[in-house]
Formats: sequence, structure tokens, C-alpha cells
Amino acid sequence: MSLPMRVLGNTGIEVSRICFGALTIGPLQANLSIKEGARVLQRALSAGINFIDTAKIYGTYPYIREAIKDHKNDVILVSKSYDYTYDGMQESIREALQELGRDYIDIFMLHEQESALTLKGHAEAIEYLTHAKKAGLIRAAGISTHHIAAVLAAADMPEIEVIHPIINISGLGIQDGTAVEMLQAIKTAYNKGKGLYGMKSLGGGNLLSQTDKALNFVLAIDELSSVAIGMRSDAEVSYNVSFFAGSPIAPEIADQLNKISRRLHIEDWCKNCGECVQRCQAGALSIGIDRVQVNQDKCRLCGYCASVCPEFCIKVI
Repeated sequence: MSLPMRVLGNTGIEVSRICFGALTIGPLQANLSIKEGARVLQRALSAGINFIDTAKIYGTYPYIREAIKDHKNDVILVSKSYDYTYDGMQESIREALQELGRDYIDIFMLHEQESALTLKGHAEAIEYLTHAKKAGLIRAAGISTHHIAAVLAAADMPEIEVIHPIINISGLGIQDGTAVEMLQAIKTAYNKGKGLYGMKSLGGGNLLSQTDKALNFVLAIDELSSVAIGMRSDAEVSYNVSFFAGSPIAPEIADQLNKISRRLHIEDWCKNCGECVQRCQAGALSIGIDRVQVNQDKCRLCGYCASVCPEFCIKVI
């Protein structure tokens, strides 16, 4: 069993069709110990995944450093930051290099861009990314985004070489249009030589009930070199690697996944708008002081609430 590999656009960077989304193992979600999180990452690396996605805010640099200590430059690393100034981006890259124990990072991104306007507001950060590439500190610059407008804007920017857009079969989390419209934007960027790898193929866990259908959807998008999937266990790694390699899923792996305990998680940027509360037919959600609160005993994990969240802050983890 071997994973297919593809090159990211015109970057020359070859990546596995699965990218390990490191958010899941860290303090913002599963909060595994560094030892356990690193072990899951190492399991993924030994299975043929060579591509790891993280970000400054995820708090997962220590996990990755431990996991890649025997791999070093065999692993393709992506990180991201919200910095918009030259000095801020310089410090973020310095911090990432130091905490990851690397001399360079393959791809560094502007985190969660929205449009040509927000990209313009990050002009100083982009200037530093260009400098960092010339200095050999990064190999390529990119953006992550939940917005079609940002994909299209980045497609016209020579400084941006890699785009990490949200895309899934239901269009969950796309902020300014539909899945069909995002697919068209992805094609446009691809035709302009950009490297693309998708995110949230399972809709932040809300499409777990139709995992095979959701994964087949993103696998059929030829313009995506890779797909980032959050994983937190050996069973999830085994399932995803087998699926992407076109190999049968072992029954015991499927059984393990079915037994994993899941819960509904509300991110801290929830605006308490109440849309999800109205949508929930189980009475599991209520307006709280800072964000919507979840009664896990009543929650059915149907994910219907996520379909109406304007901020995509509802996840099943």
C-alpha cells in the first residue's frame, strides 16, 4: 500500500495526497500529550504521509518537533500566522523555525484571508515572506481561506504560490458562496499555476456520518494536490491512508472508529448569534455568556447546527 504523490503547482514541492492536519491533536481540540500526539504523527509518517499542516495558533509545534526528529527534511511542513506587519511575520517565522527545530519551513501562509482587501492589508507580511524565500527560510508563500474571493485574488498574485481553501461536498464553512463556486475558483487558481490543497473535507467533523462520500468528493478534485485531514488516533491514520491509497479498510479499523467518543465543540470566536440554537431540534444548545453552550447529553451529533453557523465555529471532535 503506497500513497499517491503530487507536486504543488509550480513550487516543485512534492506532497502526499493526504496532509496531516495537526490542529486536532493539540490543545485547541483533542489536547493529547506531546508524547501521544507525536506518536500519532510518527504513525502517519511511517504510513507514507509526508505533509503536515499546522499554524502558530494551534500550539502544535512541540508535537511536530518531537515527531520529525528522526525525519527532519524528509517532511513537508506548512505553518500559518495572522501577522500583517513585516516585523510580525519575521518574528512568527523565527519562532516557528526555533520551535520546530528546522532551518527552513517549506510553506508559510497568511492565515484565513478573506479578499483582495485583506491581502492588501497584509502587504508588509507578504513582503517579508518574499524576503524569507530569497533567504532560504521558506520555500513558498501561501494563504489559507474560507472565502472564494480570496482564492480568486491570490490566483492573480505572483507572490502567493500555494492556496489552502475550504472545500467539502456540502459547502460547509464556505463564507461567500457554494461548493460549486469554490470549485470553479480552485480551477481558476490551478490554471494559473498555484498549488492547492484542501481543508475541512469532513466539514469540521460534521460530515463524519458520510465519510466515504465526502472523501470521494475531494479525491475527485484533480486540482487539489493534497487534502488536509485532522487525525488524532492510529485508527484514523490507518483508515485515511487505506482510503487514499485505494486499499480495503480493515473491519477492525472501522470498528475502532465507530467506538471513538465524539462531542460537539464551539470555538471561542462564537458570536452568540443564536442561529444554531434555533436550528437544534434536540434542545442541546443555548446562549451562554461568551459563546453558545452545549448540553452533550442531549446532543445527537447530527451536525445540522453547523450548517447555519455564519462563523463556522461548530465542530464535531
